[in-house]
Amino acid sequence: MKRLLAVTLLGACLAAPAAAQENWRDSLTVLSAQIARAPRSTDLRLRKAAVNVELGQWDYAIEEYGRVLDIEPQNPAALYFRAYAHTHQNHLDMARRDYEQFLMLAPRHFEGRLGLAQVLRKMGRRQDTTDQLNLLVEQHPDSALAFVARAAYETEQQQYDLALFDWDRAIALQPTNAEFVASKTDLLLQLKRNAEAWAELEEAMKRGIARNRLKPWIDRCR
Repeated sequence: MKRLLAVTLLGACLAAPAAAQENWRDSLTVLSAQIARAPRSTDLRLRKAAVNVELGQWDYAIEEYGRVLDIEPQNPAALYFRAYAHTHQNHLDMARRDYEQFLMLAPRHFEGRLGLAQVLRKMGRRQDTTDQLNLLVEQHPDSALAFVARAAYETEQQQYDLALFDWDRAIALQPTNAEFVASKTDLLLQLKRNAEAWAELEEAMKRGIARNRLKPWIDRCR
């Protein structure tokens, strides 16, 4: 549990405000000095790798996560974020291996499962991508974002009826999410199903979504 918490904490670190980024290089200098004194501290190395990511030093981050894994081969934070860094660098085979190993430790981790699906998609592994997105939905049936992820891929694969079904599931979970309604409506309009698109918009406004938030799609229905 503590290790999984580390993943969350690192994620928070990566999402720090832009104003804080001025201090990243100073932090890197301090962390490097601390690591020199305690080279087997995985906590310090994870922090340094997170700073490397903030600075766009992806290869250094990958190297640092590798050093963590040399010390702790099953460290989930290092596996997860190295997979993320490998994906950014388009090292797809390596990203896939890291995500798969991470998911052996945390099989229900939403972002890890989605990350693996995204890597498989980039690799052109259609059935594997679908399998991972299906598992994501199965593991997180109350997550609208799981259905959104699958709907987006189904649209890409021109599986439009399946995509519309998943948009319905996402909207059912978040009835006042204007972005979800807009995405479903956009797909209906692309399919020239304008009457259904207008009906979708009318229902959305009845649920309380402001008309002005849907105006571009309303105009397209005319």
